[in-house]
Amino acid sequence: MQALSFNDLKGKVCVITGGAGVLGTAMVKAIASVGTKIAIADINKEVADKVAAEIAAESGAEVIGVEANVLDKSSLEAAKTEINEKLGPIDILINGAGGNNPQATTKVETITEDNMDKLEDTFYGLEMEGFDKVFALNFKGTLLPTMVFTRDMLTNKKGVVLNVSSMNSYKPLTKIPAYSAAKASINNFTEWLSVHLAKVGIRVNAIAPGFFITHQNRFLVMDEKTDNYSPRGQKIVDNTPMGKFGEPEDLQGATLFLISDVSNFITGIVIPVDGGYSAFGGV
Repeated sequence: MQALSFNDLKGKVCVITGGAGVLGTAMVKAIASVGTKIAIADINKEVADKVAAEIAAESGAEVIGVEANVLDKSSLEAAKTEINEKLGPIDILINGAGGNNPQATTKVETITEDNMDKLEDTFYGLEMEGFDKVFALNFKGTLLPTMVFTRDMLTNKKGVVLNVSSMNSYKPLTKIPAYSAAKASINNFTEWLSVHLAKVGIRVNAIAPGFFITHQNRFLVMDEKTDNYSPRGQKIVDNTPMGKFGEPEDLQGATLFLISDVSNFITGIVIPVDGGYSAFGGV
């Protein structure tokens, strides 16, 4: 009996958007550890190149940085051409690009009698420019790369797409309506696309990370003056059964599982990686 492994990933070509971020880097390290060839597609090529070089040196895997704007189809097509020339046909796509923005964040959690005279701090004060940016980055920034980077999978009649959703898609946190709405749309899109592509051999799944400290959310969950949790950060920890924020490495197992043939009969699902947050009733 042959032992289960991720050996099927060796030599395959994986593109990951947002791969130079905190969570993306951890995912790239896991994929590189099993011998997959990886292209980190990022709008900042200098950062992508730096992360790629570091991981390549550590793992011995072939990892490159590629400039790509996930909101610009022509930029993505140019990136695909470069990836095909350097690494070969694309087998796996991870849509990791995303994030929040202070412009799309309310200053208060709820409207009360005490803040009725400061509606600019509430839902009514959200700046549409910031809201549009967050929604586009998270949703359109998943849709467009999928349109471009899955073309080789169509030809080969086999491939995997892994989207990155969020626990906010199920239980939206206060203050961040644009991010929560965009991630909810990722769940729906994952299900829709999995059906659309199922008969041509392409699987589409997602992971929904719980709460991790990243560059985009640090201003919300950490107190800059004390470097302790902010009241919001403490509330998240208190409502996570494991009593902590996740570490980036906690995403590695679920990532490898869903992109490998080990999960060959799984498509259209979203797996929470959340320390039990989704199971907690808060009582």
